[in-house]
Amino acid sequence: MSLSVGDPAPAFDLADDAGNRVALADLAGRRVVLYFYPKDDTPGCTTQACGLRDGWERLDDFDGVVYGISPDPPDSHAAFRAKFALPFGLLADEGHAVAEAYGVWVEKSMYGKKYMGVERTTFVIGADGAIEAVLRKVKPAEHLDLLLGALA
Repeated sequence: MSLSVGDPAPAFDLADDAGNRVALADLAGRRVVLYFYPKDDTPGCTTQACGLRDGWERLDDFDGVVYGISPDPPDSHAAFRAKFALPFGLLADEGHAVAEAYGVWVEKSMYGKKYMGVERTTFVIGADGAIEAVLRKVKPAEHLDLLLGALA
């Protein structure tokens, strides 16, 4: 399943890095950025997260909330967030059900081996719950600039 601009964003209810529940329904009326990434504290994912952190003031005009989502558990997210002083929350999609609902749980290949994993993708969800922008196969170092363009 591939989501497109205008589609309703799939509902979710996940634990954040502090163990609190975060549901899309609770964020109704606000714009939401969900960025799906493969794994905490790995080179590409750290580059992407720290790029958002370092450009956080450039997101000042964005009246909404940003969450990173990966299959890692809340304790891994808490350590990752603390280690790199990330100013946004991280959500634990341990069973990858939300990644599947958003169409980013895909077959990947590394060194000739095939496996299932998260395709680095960002969704901007409007205050009305509809998808405003989809950034697929994002390169970590380019993420912030692409996101700022999508939010403009």
